[in-house]
Amino acid sequence: MRLPVCLLLMALACQGHSRGPLPAKAVADIPLTGPASRFDYGCLDPATGRLFLNHMGAGAVVVVDPAAGKVVATLPGFPRCTGILAVPQLGEVFVSAPGAGEVVALDARSLEILARMPAGRFPDGLAFDPIHQQVFVSDESGSRVFILDAKAHRTLGSVDLGGEAGNTQYDAGSKLMFTNVQTRNDLVAVDPATRRIAFRIPLPGADHNHGLLIDAERRLAFIACEGNAKLLVLDLDTRRVAAAFPVGAGPDVLAFDPGPRRLVVASESGLAAFFHEEGRTLVPDGLQRVGANAHVVVADPSTHRLYFPLKDEGGRPLLRVMEPSASPASTRSAPPAAPPGAPRSSPSGSLSRR
Repeated sequence: MRLPVCLLLMALACQGHSRGPLPAKAVADIPLTGPASRFDYGCLDPATGRLFLNHMGAGAVVVVDPAAGKVVATLPGFPRCTGILAVPQLGEVFVSAPGAGEVVALDARSLEILARMPAGRFPDGLAFDPIHQQVFVSDESGSRVFILDAKAHRTLGSVDLGGEAGNTQYDAGSKLMFTNVQTRNDLVAVDPATRRIAFRIPLPGADHNHGLLIDAERRLAFIACEGNAKLLVLDLDTRRVAAAFPVGAGPDVLAFDPGPRRLVVASESGLAAFFHEEGRTLVPDGLQRVGANAHVVVADPSTHRLYFPLKDEGGRPLLRVMEPSASPASTRSAPPAAPPGAPRSSPSGSLSRR
């Protein structure tokens, strides 16, 4: 079942090499602290300029100064840390620590621990609701999303999703919180005001939809499916999957740079898939190998640089810094595959309003 997808990915990767410059170029490798073990999510705090990386295998948060190109702190005490979220409005960083079943609040400047809040069996992805000042956290194996009071640092409750929770994202347009339910292949919207499910969206063509990113301005949701190495494009207005694209095997973290409207999908295979928006159209720019297990990416909207923590390069972890090519359209890849039951899209994956 997986062979055709693998062959397609190999073909697309070859096309990316033969049609011109690669989508991005490596500009620096920054040594990271700790053993050569798995990293998970990362986040950039615009208030301090610091990059926070969860070193899952070491149970530590690694803090990097990207401008200086060096690690400025390594914070232990975060067992199996997964999700991480900077909330500059509060001056805090929230860290999921599944090894302790909690979310930890950090002061973004002093790096002191402010609070520890219970958050289920396996807290993972995090998102912030600025209206109600709440942090939502996916409890992956607990099949719930937990809701935390971000200012009072206390757990308010949880919502049963009816299946494993993938990543969670806030949509500023609808003022709803969306969570992938990866064992049901659907997307759930929770109303932060009522803390109840507002509706579900079935995702034709999805297989274990885990990664999630929302472009609220263009009313689009990008959904990475681990089971079949696809990126789905969901029209949030029509609630229909409008396009699907092949990406690297084991897609995980997505990053979006709002200036050039650039989307990057990192994968366990080490391939990063590059796209850009044209209107409400998603255009593929190509696949590029970044490094072994390069499943995490963070985009800096001020410099347009991309950061990929790599667990083992020559026996040590490092942070690969990349800059996108100046002309993304020159490395366009194949047209999207229409997902089952979705409206037919144009060769560039154009979305139509209904």
